[in-house]
Amino acid sequence: MIRRGFQVAARLGHHGALPGGPYILPRLSPASAFGSSMDSLVSRFCQEKTDLKNYTLPNASWCPDMLNLYHEFLEKTKADGWIRLPSFKSNRNHIQGLKLPLALTVTSEKSDCRIFTRCIETEGQGYEYVIFFHPSKKKSVCLFQPGPYLEGTPRFAHRGSLAAMIDETFSKTAYLAGEGLFTLNLSITFKNLIRVGSLAVLNIDVEKIEDQKLYISCVAQSADQQTVYTKASGTFLQLHLEEDSSQY
Repeated sequence: MIRRGFQVAARLGHHGALPGGPYILPRLSPASAFGSSMDSLVSRFCQEKTDLKNYTLPNASWCPDMLNLYHEFLEKTKADGWIRLPSFKSNRNHIQGLKLPLALTVTSEKSDCRIFTRCIETEGQGYEYVIFFHPSKKKSVCLFQPGPYLEGTPRFAHRGSLAAMIDETFSKTAYLAGEGLFTLNLSITFKNLIRVGSLAVLNIDVEKIEDQKLYISCVAQSADQQTVYTKASGTFLQLHLEEDSSQY
């Protein structure tokens, strides 16, 4: 994925390097082709009218801690600037109307493609999560409840499942905060295990944006903030997507 990200960025840039030498990443405009304020990114990502299933809505498997914090943040969306991000089964549903770089062009229209964290259909068995994003603060909070299909050590979630959840939350935050499209680096320090069926709260902050990269951090902790499960950081490459005029 990282190698492909650099290849795509290089193909979009001007090849001024000598043969065999390093590619120079293109200097991207802060505004994308579709007008590009953060508001427009969010409005495209958070489709209001759709018949797609939104996996961020509460279901019977959610534990009390997850339900309580969900409703707490839902109240914050009304007055404090937070946005609940919808989650559909595929990223294709989030980028409809946008043109992918040539190297990432989707040639298959198979309807069974899914985001990895939405690969388990049965409620409560896999990844139960919802992400809230604050545009002006450039931060996110992800409420994550791992199900029994994510077990590693008996009764506890596999640490790889938490790593995937962090990367997924990073990627959504990076895209909305500054058109971060590719994970270049992900560093995680695990501290404590998460019990299956309990809640982990992922607090995500965009630390800085420079040289076409977004630098993001995460602290994952228990609902009462007494236990830190992991700390992580990531770097994402900026690469804006243009409107697909063929769809209009």
